[in-house]
Amino acid sequence: MREFYPEIEPYDTGMLEVGDGHTLYYEVSGNPNGKPAVYLHGGPGGASSATQRRVFDPEKYRIVLFDQRGCGRSTPHASAPDADLTANTTWHLVADIERLREHLGIDRWLVCGGSWGSSLGLAYAETHPEKVTELVLRGIFTLRPIELDWFYEGGAAAIYPDLWEGFIAPVPVDERGRLIEAYSRLLHDPDQSTRERAGVAWSTWESSTITLLQQPETIERFTEPAFAVAFARIENHYFMNKGWFEPEQLLRDAAKLKDIPGVIVQGRYDMCTPAFTAWALHQAWPEADFQMIPDAGHSFEEPGIRAALLDATDRFAN
Repeated sequence: MREFYPEIEPYDTGMLEVGDGHTLYYEVSGNPNGKPAVYLHGGPGGASSATQRRVFDPEKYRIVLFDQRGCGRSTPHASAPDADLTANTTWHLVADIERLREHLGIDRWLVCGGSWGSSLGLAYAETHPEKVTELVLRGIFTLRPIELDWFYEGGAAAIYPDLWEGFIAPVPVDERGRLIEAYSRLLHDPDQSTRERAGVAWSTWESSTITLLQQPETIERFTEPAFAVAFARIENHYFMNKGWFEPEQLLRDAAKLKDIPGVIVQGRYDMCTPAFTAWALHQAWPEADFQMIPDAGHSFEEPGIRAALLDATDRFAN
């Protein structure tokens, strides 16, 4: 089974002001003269990581990563007690991607992302198809109510009843019929301990269920309190607003992608973003190469998904 490309360090980093008081951290690695590619991290609010650089051949790609508004090394951070998420929406992020592309002097680029990164990648490519050379997506998520209900309102509890108990624990019994709404209140409670307990519970649920077998190091990283609160707050904010999408928008507008070479990679046993959405995207965008990985969940680090992503970026490298 294929391994990620070797670890590399960025040759360029910076902070880009994007308006509304937000500044984004970005980095560039690989070959300065290589094929441009941008990796869109998950969450929303998950932040970029060094492993994401390694999805691309560093000799052939100019690899761009950035932390979306409110998370990672971007400022202001959503874990701050007075964090204002008003100017943190899907369409702000789509505009940020364009601003970063222009700032770096890139004409067109390959767009790669998974989970929320697939949502953002679809939104960006459907808005600016002329700027996308290829689209490589994993763990497809479109923020439809059926998807949110599955993972955050009780569907996935059928598979993980033990872990579900931890997710609902911070929520008063009489509020458990609308968990996303209840968490919105808890994550913005004036009491820091209440915010942190809610953020850690939310992030524990997600990090414990994204792989077929739990990875303690992943859970530990997700549940560091400052990360957990920002991650949970931003996700919850997007889910409360259904991503600012019209009903079925990302699937409805997939015809705009027909001239963009693409790959859709989906883990068969993905409990976070179940395969029915990837299959719906495949039907709406039949020109893309659809790959169902038979022995994988949601994480891009699982062997089958990792291999499929590396094969896709290698295929498009030239």
